[in-house]
Amino acid sequence: MSETTNQYRRKFLTGVVGAAAAITIAPGVILRQVEAKPAGEAVSNKVRWGMLIITDKLTDGGAKVVEACKQEHGWGDEPHSGPEQQTHWVRTVKVTEKLTKHSFELPIMCQHCETAPCADVCPTGASFKRADGIVLVDRHICIGCRYCMMACPYKARSLVHEELHDQKPSTPRGMGTVEACNMCVNRVDNGGKPACVEAEPEAMIFGDLNDPNSEISQKLKEVGGKQIRADLGLNTGVRYHGI
Repeated sequence: MSETTNQYRRKFLTGVVGAAAAITIAPGVILRQVEAKPAGEAVSNKVRWGMLIITDKLTDGGAKVVEACKQEHGWGDEPHSGPEQQTHWVRTVKVTEKLTKHSFELPIMCQHCETAPCADVCPTGASFKRADGIVLVDRHICIGCRYCMMACPYKARSLVHEELHDQKPSTPRGMGTVEACNMCVNRVDNGGKPACVEAEPEAMIFGDLNDPNSEISQKLKEVGGKQIRADLGLNTGVRYHGI
């Protein structure tokens, strides 16, 4: 790998990770919230960011999640020549049980896999997983080959086909590059939560999966959470309750 590539990757791998601030909500129960570390502090694998989506608490099957993502990152309004070229960082999927015909909708985005197929097949290293579990695309070195799109079992990635205008300063995008949910890394690195979590606070929990005292870990311990396609052994950072 070239020194230029390594430099770009180091820039993307550098960030800040939230420090834990303890909040006691009941005797013997401590939940931890994230706060920003000093700017420039390297990302660490001491933290693994993740999300739990409680499907039966979604107010509209995930439509608010999609809209919040669009507003935060500025995708969805580009001209397209057909539905196969539609940009999507997150989309809603309708699930129907064959026997009972029970249906529900849920949002699907990048699952931020521990063993990310997209990163495994990327020939340039543009697709990669940060030490804290967030999967990203370095658009400086993405060549638009779409190998990662073919490798993703969740169909969570899309290619920018058109020239883009009026982009969000915190979310650089580029024609001919692949993009997907980045877990609002622009917010996370400053101690915040993903926009979708703020849009559906009762249905989505964000936090450190490595911290047994974090809100997300406590909730997973209480109610459980499933991986989509757990059989693939990817150890996803996004979990669902109610599917």
